[in-house]
Amino acid sequence: MSRIASAPVELPSAVKIDLKGQDLKVSGKNGNLSLVLHEQVNVQQEDGALKFAAKDESKEAKALAGTMRALVNNMVTGVDKGFEKKLILNGVGYRAKASGKTLNLSLGLSHPIDYALPEGVKAETPSQTEIVLTSADKQLLGQVASEVRAFRPPEPYKGKGVRYADEYVRRKEAKKK
Repeated sequence: MSRIASAPVELPSAVKIDLKGQDLKVSGKNGNLSLVLHEQVNVQQEDGALKFAAKDESKEAKALAGTMRALVNNMVTGVDKGFEKKLILNGVGYRAKASGKTLNLSLGLSHPIDYALPEGVKAETPSQTEIVLTSADKQLLGQVASEVRAFRPPEPYKGKGVRYADEYVRRKEAKKK
């Protein structure tokens, strides 16, 4: 069996689980998330933990058990603590401003960009060059951060663009005469 699937998902006291067949709903202080589990995976709720197992001994079923366990663990962590991604804007005149469900970006283009945030993602701008995205859904948060970064990815010569806070941009040397 997958080593990931053999570890149970511990449920904090603030998280409620609703398991009906293969439909799983997780709710907590940060929201509600749902997932349809694969039919080759068995899930059992036992004394404050969820245990995952493959229905048969096939390689695919074992891999899916580990995948489903990781997805459910991310859901439990998301509704309990939440996830956060930080983006940094490098460049002269590059600015960001969060207003409601819209993120306004000035990235040196001929027009400003108004990015509509999907339901479940919140944006804050502690300064004009920082964006902090928070959500209970880890996959959705990564997708939104990737889409914002794609408007102006960091370039290797001056390092200008939108980058993740923990991202290292490898700089190139300018052309010599």
